[in-house]
Amino acid sequence: MAGGEPAQAKLAAVVRTIAVSMVAEVCSIYLLRATGEMELFATEGLDPGAVHVTQLKPGEGLVGEIMRLGGPLNLSDAPRHPSFSYRPETGEDPFHAFMGVPLLRGGRVVGVLVVQNRTSRIYAEDDVEDLQIIAMVLAEMVAGGNLLSREELKDVEIAPRRPERLKGAKFAEGLAFGVAVLHETPVAVGGLLADDSNAEEARLATAISDLQTQIDAMLDGHEGILGASYDVLETYKMLAHSRSWNHALQDAVHSGLTAEAAVERVRSEHRAGIGQARDPYLRERLHDLEDLNDRLLRHLSGDGATARVLPENAILIARSLGPADLLEYDRTKLRGLLLEEGSSASHAAIVARALDIPCVGRLAGLRDRVSEGDPVIVDAEGGEAYLRPRPDVIKAITTRMGLRAARQAGFARLRDTPAFTSDGAKITLFMNAGLAVDMDILPETGAEGIGLFRTEFQFMVSEDLPRLSAQTALYAKVLDAAGERPVTFRTLDLGGDKVLPYLEAEREDNPALGWRALRMGLDRPALLRMQLRALVAATNGRVLRVMFPLVANVDEFRAARALVDREIAWAIRRGRPAPSRLEVGAMIEAPSLVWHLDALLPIADFVSVGTNDLMQYMFAADRGNPRVSDRYDVLSPPALRALSTIRDACLDSGTPVSVCGEIAGRPLEAFALLALGFDRLSMPPTGIGPVKQMVLSCDREAAWRGVEPLLKSTSGSVRADVEALARKLMVNV
Repeated sequence: MAGGEPAQAKLAAVVRTIAVSMVAEVCSIYLLRATGEMELFATEGLDPGAVHVTQLKPGEGLVGEIMRLGGPLNLSDAPRHPSFSYRPETGEDPFHAFMGVPLLRGGRVVGVLVVQNRTSRIYAEDDVEDLQIIAMVLAEMVAGGNLLSREELKDVEIAPRRPERLKGAKFAEGLAFGVAVLHETPVAVGGLLADDSNAEEARLATAISDLQTQIDAMLDGHEGILGASYDVLETYKMLAHSRSWNHALQDAVHSGLTAEAAVERVRSEHRAGIGQARDPYLRERLHDLEDLNDRLLRHLSGDGATARVLPENAILIARSLGPADLLEYDRTKLRGLLLEEGSSASHAAIVARALDIPCVGRLAGLRDRVSEGDPVIVDAEGGEAYLRPRPDVIKAITTRMGLRAARQAGFARLRDTPAFTSDGAKITLFMNAGLAVDMDILPETGAEGIGLFRTEFQFMVSEDLPRLSAQTALYAKVLDAAGERPVTFRTLDLGGDKVLPYLEAEREDNPALGWRALRMGLDRPALLRMQLRALVAATNGRVLRVMFPLVANVDEFRAARALVDREIAWAIRRGRPAPSRLEVGAMIEAPSLVWHLDALLPIADFVSVGTNDLMQYMFAADRGNPRVSDRYDVLSPPALRALSTIRDACLDSGTPVSVCGEIAGRPLEAFALLALGFDRLSMPPTGIGPVKQMVLSCDREAAWRGVEPLLKSTSGSVRADVEALARKLMVNV
C-alpha cells in the first residue's frame, strides 16, 4: 500500500483484498467529507462509476446509521431496514446481507467500511471483529497518508483541521496564543498488529496490574492524584477493576492487536457509544474511562509516573482540572488554559487567576475538536477559544495582546502609588496567595500585604500529610518574604471539592454543605492544632494573624480561638517565643453569621468576607456547578444589602473588615464595595493594578450616593445601573 501506484489503484487493491479475505461479494469504503456527507471512495462489487459520485447526507442510509451508532451494523436483509437508502448508480439491487463498521479516529467516525453478499445471512461475531480490526488499521493508514495523499484528503475529516471558534465562559482574564497540549495526553500508538499475541497479552496484563496497584495506592494515600476528590478516586478504582473494561482490552489483544492498539480501540468504542449520551452520569464515566485509558498507555510505555514536558507557549487543554493539577506544569511555558467544564469559582479557575494564566471554560466538545500541537488562541476577555485560527485572527489577537501588555505596563507604573480615592479615602489593597513561590511577585504587585494565604495548597500538592516541620518552614518562608507587610493565614479549608486521598473521608450527598473547613478542624483537633503549632513556631516572636474559614456559628469561633490560646501557652511553657501580637479572625461565609454579628464581632480581632461561599449559600447555587453558578449576580440588591449589613456592623463595633472573595479583584465589583464603605480588599495579584487604577479615579462619597438607592431596587440585578454610575462618575472600571 505504500508503493508508488496511483491512489485510486491502491484503494481498489484494498477493497479487493478485504472482499477476498472476508468471502464477500462487495466491499466498499466511505469517507467523511468536510461537508458532513459520506462519499463512496472505493468499491469492489458495486458499479465503479459510483465512486466519488455516491454521497450520503448526514444520517442517510445504512452508512448514516452506522455513523450515528458509532458501532457495527449486521443485517441479513438490508433493503428491509427502515434506514436503507437505494442508490441506483451503485447497482446494489441483488445484495441482501450487509455488515458495516465505523472507521474511528479519536472517537470520531471518519468513515465506514462495508461488506455485502447476495444471500441473506448474519455475519458471525468473528467476522464482525475481523472487520473492526481492518477498519482500525484503515483509519490509521488513511490518517497517516499511506493510502491517499494530503491533497486527495484535503476535504476529508480524518482529524479536525478547519478553523473553529468556540464560545465559553471566561474564568481568568487574559489573552494567549500558543500550541495545544492535551492534559493527560495518551502515549502515541505505534504498531497496530501484534507479531506475538501471547507477548502482547502478557504486556497488557502487567500494565493493568500496575495501574490497579497505582489506583489502590491513591486511595491508601501513598500516591495522590493532585486535587482529585475521594469520589473520583473511588470511581477510578471501580473502573480499573471493572471486568467489562478488562475483558474488552483482553479480547482486542487476543484478536491480534498490540496492547496499545487495543486501548485505542476500546477508547474509540467508549467515545462513540457514550460520548453522545445525554445522561450526565454516563458522560462523567466516559471522562473517567478516558483518564484510565491514558494512564494505561503510559504504563505500557513504561512512563507511568513521568511528568509532562511542555513546549514553549503551551496552551493546556482539559475537560476539567483539580486545583493542584495546574501546579504540575512549568509556569514559565504555560500560556493559557482551556476547559470543557468547570466554573469561574472553581478552584482550578482560582489557581489560574492567581498564576495569571488566561483561562476559558465551558467549551463544549473541546477535546474532540483539538489535536495535540494545534495552534490555539485563548481569548479570556471575550470568553472564547479559537482552534487552528486563520492568519487574520492571529494578527488581530497579537495586536490585542500588545495593547494588553501596554495596559499592564501602565498598571505597573502605579505600583508605588498609594491607593487613595479622589476624595481622599485610603484604600488598602492586599494580595491572595497559596504557595511560597507566590511571594516572589509580592513586591511587583504593589500590594500592602497578604490578605489571604490559603494554607491548604501545601496539603493538596503533597502526596502525604505535611509534617510539622514542613508546615513551619513554609509559613516562616512566607513571613520572611513579606517582611514588614502583614500576612493573614487562613487555616485549612479542606472538604467539599478539596478532599485529600490521604485523609479518610466519607461520601456526602452535598459536600459543599458537609464536613469541611473549620468543622473538620474542630472534629479533628490534632490536625488543626498541628497547623496552629506550626504557625506559632514560624512566627518566632513576630505578629501572627490567623483566620478560620466557614465559621457557621459563634461557638465554633470560640472553640477555634481557644485552640490558638492553647498552642501559644504550649509554646511559652517550653520557653519558645510567643507572637509579639496575636490577631484572630473569622471568615464570614455562612449567612448565619450575618445575623449574629453582634455576638461575633466583640470576640474577633478582625473579619473577612469570603464572597465566593457567602453568595453560593445565600442564593442556594453551587458555585462549582456550571448549570447554576451564573443564576445570581453579586451586583444585586440582596447581595449588596448583605454586604452593607456586614460593613455597618463592623463600623459600629470598630472591627476591621476586608473582602477577600473574587469580586474584590474585579474593578466594577470593587467600585461597588468602595461605595458600600469597604476600604480593605484582598485579591489575586492580577487584580491589584486594575483595582488601584479604579480607586484613584473614584469619588467615594459620590459613589455611595449613587449606589445607596440601588439597595432598594426590585430588580434581580443592578449591574447595568452600577456600570452606568461608574461611567457617569468617570471611574476607570
